[in-house]
Amino acid sequence: MRLFAAVLPPEDAIRELATEVNELERLPGAHDLRWTGRPGWHFTLAFYGEVDEEIVPDLSERLARAAHHTDPFPLSLRGGGHFGGRALWVGTAGDVAALRLLAGRAEAAARKAGVATGEHRRYRPHLTVARSRADADFKAYVTVLGAFAGREWTVGELCLVRSYLPKSGVRGEQPRYETLASWALGAGAGAGTGAGTGGG
Repeated sequence: MRLFAAVLPPEDAIRELATEVNELERLPGAHDLRWTGRPGWHFTLAFYGEVDEEIVPDLSERLARAAHHTDPFPLSLRGGGHFGGRALWVGTAGDVAALRLLAGRAEAAARKAGVATGEHRRYRPHLTVARSRADADFKAYVTVLGAFAGREWTVGELCLVRSYLPKSGVRGEQPRYETLASWALGAGAGAGTGAGTGGG
């Protein structure tokens, strides 16, 4: 199963972002981009790729510990940028250091569980809103995003998410996402919710 650890913004933050993305979609050339759907708006902390089902319980236990050792922290959606001409993203404000810490712990949990996470790189928090198959010019989009500042919320859980890649071949089909388990942040938090055992 194709898995990753993530922070999921709350619904009101998603609504704010949707309003901003609606503006971006009116810009020249926007119809040439592949805009990500709202279910795909998340902060990937660590991408695990294909994970054997028998490894998931150990991975889940280690992610639960990572959540337990990370206090809740404030975050908001703000500004934006791009990775070359291939991806347009929205950035973050708030306790970004805590988000990076949680990402590092999510990656370490995978390594200890025997999941190969690839080459380690400094975590750069971003939420992808559009992709391009060609070398797109995102300058106008980043300029608009420069004025975007969403409301602050408290990140209170770490999620293990399964993704299902499009199979139909129909243009515009989006990946599907399923939250397999989630764990509340902080030493005082209760047990997590969801499968945590590889089900789903």
